[in-house]
Order: sequence, then structure tokens, then C-alpha cells
Amino acid sequence: MDLTGIFIFGLTGGTLAVRHRLDIFGVMVLALVTALAGGVLRDLLIGAIPPATMQDERYLITALASGLFAFFFHPFINRLVKPVMVLDAAGLGIFAVAGCGKALAYGLGPLPAVLLGVLTACGGGLVRDVLVAEVPRVLREEIYAVAALLGAAIVIAGAMLDLPKAPVAIVGAAAAFLLRVVSVLRGWSAPRAPGS
Repeated sequence: MDLTGIFIFGLTGGTLAVRHRLDIFGVMVLALVTALAGGVLRDLLIGAIPPATMQDERYLITALASGLFAFFFHPFINRLVKPVMVLDAAGLGIFAVAGCGKALAYGLGPLPAVLLGVLTACGGGLVRDVLVAEVPRVLREEIYAVAALLGAAIVIAGAMLDLPKAPVAIVGAAAAFLLRVVSVLRGWSAPRAPGS
């Protein structure tokens, strides 16, 4: 699950870098940051030192591969309907449930586990957007962090009901993905301050 999320998020970072006309180094940096920053932050906060990214080379290799894929095959990726949004929504769901599950495995309570699930899902995208001088998507777009919250909350509910982890993770990731995609297609957004 982690490697799938890393590849998907790396593609979103790499694709955005290509759109911003960055060179191959910039594409690789954005792919790495987008794919790995959220998980690294989560691991540091729960005391999983060194972070999984530094313990398992497959994480770095997968992120680098996604950057290269975006660099060379961006025309194919861009032919998809709203490619960055769809890929980002898939990565969002996967990372939200994986991050929440890891936090629970480290003995955290439900609320901190949900927050770390959201951080895992949104952290890399936040850093990515800052690096290309955009207001982070998590702060401005339709339903983003709320979708990650939904996925993580499903993991918590499954743990409290003692349901099998794998099916619960799949349902949580799918729910986050669907909420994110439907919110974009329907133009839903989180509430803003009255009169803003």
C-alpha cells in the first residue's frame, strides 16, 4: 500500500514539476518530496526513527521511478482527465489509511492517529505546492483534508469494531478517493468564513 501511494504521489509531484517547466532535477525533487514528506513527518512524530523511507530503499527507488515516469511520459499522463487530481485523490486515500494504521500500530489513540493519517496524506502535497509557489491545495481546494479525515476515521471505526484491517483499509482509501473526486466534479468545498 505504501509503495503504491508513493508512486502515485510521486507522479503528481513530477507532473506538476513538468507543468512548471522544471528541469529533470526539479522534477525528481518534486516527485521525492510529494511522495515521501508526509510519511517522513509521521514517522518522526511517532518516534519511528529512522523513518521508513531511510530504512527501506524501495521507498526512494519507487519515488525516483515515478519522477522519471512523469518526466518521460508526461504527455500520456496529461491525456487523462484531470490527471493530477485523480492521481492525487488516489494517493490521498492510500496515505490517509496507511498513516492512521501506522499510528495505531505505534499505540496512539484515535484522535492523534487520525491527525497523523491526515498529515501523511497531505504533508507531501503541502511541501510540493510551497516549492512551486502555490497556495497549498490542502488550504484552498474543494474537499481535500476532509477526504483524508474520512479515510482515517474509517480505519479508526474498523479498529474499534475489531474488523479485519485489509478490507477496512480498502474501504477507507476508496471512500477518501471518492469524496475527493466527487467534490471536484460537483464543486463542493469546505465552509469559508462568512463574508470572506
